[in-house]
Amino acid sequence: MQETAKWVLDPSHTKVGFSVRHFGISETDGFFRNYIGIVKSEKEDFSDLEVSVTVQIDSIDTNDVQRDTHLKADDFFNAEKFPEMKFESTTLEKTATVNEYKMHGNLTIRDVTKPVVFDLEFAGVVPKDPFGNTKAGFFISGSINRQDFGLKFNVLLGTGNLAVSDKVKINIPVQLLKTA
Repeated sequence: MQETAKWVLDPSHTKVGFSVRHFGISETDGFFRNYIGIVKSEKEDFSDLEVSVTVQIDSIDTNDVQRDTHLKADDFFNAEKFPEMKFESTTLEKTATVNEYKMHGNLTIRDVTKPVVFDLEFAGVVPKDPFGNTKAGFFISGSINRQDFGLKFNVLLGTGNLAVSDKVKINIPVQLLKTA
């Protein structure tokens, strides 16, 4: 049996991103600047991967300071009372496609924890980059319903569309740095 390898998120090559439908006619996207993630795996193909990620809500960035301030307020995340969002993986389910998995886990936002499933594609390993580091890459995607986590603010427009969709798309390109 191989020793369990520990990896951390490489912040210069990882983006914890999201997007939502705005007014029913466009998409608004953003990301979180500050997060910590630890990944453990004994297998070279990461099929036994364990993931733990903590995101600082106050680091949200949608390229609009006014919107970011509103997202940090109680209408949405309430960053003052609930400063972190957390994800803990529970199982990794192999799909029929090579290097693709369903990553099951628990997501906590505003102290509400719900099971979620994300698509995970293992992109491969670079055993030695130009600086002598071992790196691994993944693409994580999926969606959640923000209402499930108490992010309830909305406005019904005269067109019948909602100002902000309940569905939040998650898009996280990940590069890991091996630490042990």
